[in-house]
Amino acid sequence: MTALAHDRETLLAQGAPALLRQMIRVRRFEEKCVELYSATKIRGFLHLCIGEEAVAVGVISSLGPGDAVVSTYREHGHALARGVPMNAVMAEMFGKATGCSRGRGGSMHLFDADLRFYGGNAIVGGGMPPSVGMALADRMNDRDDVTACIFGEGAMAEGEFHESANLAALWHLPVLFVCENNRYAMGTALAREHAETDLTVRAASYGMVAWAVDGMDVLAVREAAERAIALVRGGGGPCFLELRTYRFRAHSMYDPDRYRDKAEIERWRQSDPIPRLTGELLAQGVVSDDEVATWEGEIAQEIEAAIASAEAAPLEPVSDLTRFVTSERQTP
Repeated sequence: MTALAHDRETLLAQGAPALLRQMIRVRRFEEKCVELYSATKIRGFLHLCIGEEAVAVGVISSLGPGDAVVSTYREHGHALARGVPMNAVMAEMFGKATGCSRGRGGSMHLFDADLRFYGGNAIVGGGMPPSVGMALADRMNDRDDVTACIFGEGAMAEGEFHESANLAALWHLPVLFVCENNRYAMGTALAREHAETDLTVRAASYGMVAWAVDGMDVLAVREAAERAIALVRGGGGPCFLELRTYRFRAHSMYDPDRYRDKAEIERWRQSDPIPRLTGELLAQGVVSDDEVATWEGEIAQEIEAAIASAEAAPLEPVSDLTRFVTSERQTP
């Protein structure tokens, strides 16, 4: 990775202080989730995006309020960046009725229809076909909205990617395919899974514009996302971004992480998007140490309030177990 080199005007024009604060907010939320999981207050699966915050914040801050987001099971940062209230996210992690999915989804199934945030999807590649369907619906209803479909590089080995990319390109649909390439599909390294490791080549083979971006640089991500979204919204058809990033923690809290060299992890930590941008903003006088400390205090209070709210919230009553469940009677 190359060192960041943004001038003061660019930092201010791109709203870098707000982007940094949001990345810190996502990081601190997930760090607290680790503590809560270890204390068995959060149960089930837990997949963290620590190290990948620049992707979530850079892409989602570029979307409009009418645009749709279809995410993966590693979606806490996406949900928070989209505006899902932290109280609702934390309550969902606790399995409480006040959660954004009424406590039925947990960590992997965050959802907010009002914000057009459609998951959270535990199936690798499972969000791709619905993304194409949403984009088709927007086209048929003469809306100029964009659907951002976020997935990991492991999903590109699934049939859903090829079917979805083909239809989106064939029908010229307004889909932004966002590949979070963190180099490991669970424990499988990129080169052990893909014969062609330049994922933009595969995407471009479907006739869509595709390019790779330093996913550890939130400003580079935001700039690329804005350019891609403008292309898609302007009728240019689907677009593909490969955001080259890295997760600092294991695939999930159950993963012993024995497949990665520790030196590799430490090398990528040198590109941590939060201290990199913090250093730039401090060096150019855009923010001060006191401002960053103030953000940290505000975020800590927000997290503690979300935990208190989640702990006090009720579980969904047993009488609601069949609510939202439908069946079709078969006629003999």
